[in-house]
Amino acid sequence: MTLPLQMTAIEISTPGGPEVLRPATRAVPVPGQGEILIEIAYAGVNRPDALQRAGAYKAPPGASDLPGLECAGRVAALGPGVSGWAVGDAVCALLPGGGYAEYATCPAAHALPVPEGMDLKSAACLPETCFTVWSNIVMRGGLKAGEKFLVHGGSSGIGTTAIQIARALGARVFATAGSAEKCAACTALGATAINYREADFVDVLRAEGGADLILDMVGGSYIARNIKALADDGRMVFIAFLEGPKAEINFAQVMLRRLTITGATLRPQSDAAKAEIARQLRERVWPMIAAGKLRPIIDSTYPLTEAAAAHARMETSAHIGKIVLDLGRG
Repeated sequence: MTLPLQMTAIEISTPGGPEVLRPATRAVPVPGQGEILIEIAYAGVNRPDALQRAGAYKAPPGASDLPGLECAGRVAALGPGVSGWAVGDAVCALLPGGGYAEYATCPAAHALPVPEGMDLKSAACLPETCFTVWSNIVMRGGLKAGEKFLVHGGSSGIGTTAIQIARALGARVFATAGSAEKCAACTALGATAINYREADFVDVLRAEGGADLILDMVGGSYIARNIKALADDGRMVFIAFLEGPKAEINFAQVMLRRLTITGATLRPQSDAAKAEIARQLRERVWPMIAAGKLRPIIDSTYPLTEAAAAHARMETSAHIGKIVLDLGRG
């Protein structure tokens, strides 16, 4: 494959709103030791991209300054020491950054084959959500069959993925959402939907004996309410704080009811940690996809050059499922 020297990418011209995303010309990156170069067909749009754009979420050392944490496309080149991949392979990957571009590099161990029968657009929606959900509800949260699981933001990309994976694991799933349409989307995926504008999720879960595991991306006032909604020996995992990271809580309840409170962010974790998540996804989650138990829910698609419009759509919170950037190679 003959590679170009330059590519189109979307830069963050200065910290700010969606309008600061600008098309630019960059050099095509060169894969280093243990890395692959991906010719990107589609890139997923995620909340951390918007936080980075706003200046609230710095790229880790050594990562591209371009936004974009997941993509799907084809392997364009192999770095030294890479095995198991060949140029031309269809691939989806978790990226350290740089996904809003025609090409990006990533550790080969963070890439996964596009599931059989799945198109590249759908595959681009898998990495960020699957890595996040699996590592937090299973590896960290220990979700088991028969347990009651509550996810907030059930109609988001993370939420729709969490509902489906938890259901495939045999859990009973509850999900909060803020409209009838969003609740219907959660219900269609097999969750008991709770419209938080009309009902208190604490009352709903306590009437069921409490949640064994809660996945929360809201924080703020939800933190104390989550504790009330947990069953004895319950676990709470934080992955974001859209309402803020601070709250006043009664830690006596944590002791008396043997509760576990934990959390994680994906991007700063080591390459080895991400490689282990990828290994487990290939072994445990990719078969769910093959069995029809997990499919990406796609809200909308935008050309790469309209990344600002994609961010504006995400920040309305009106979307259901994933937002995707199309590079015209599907």
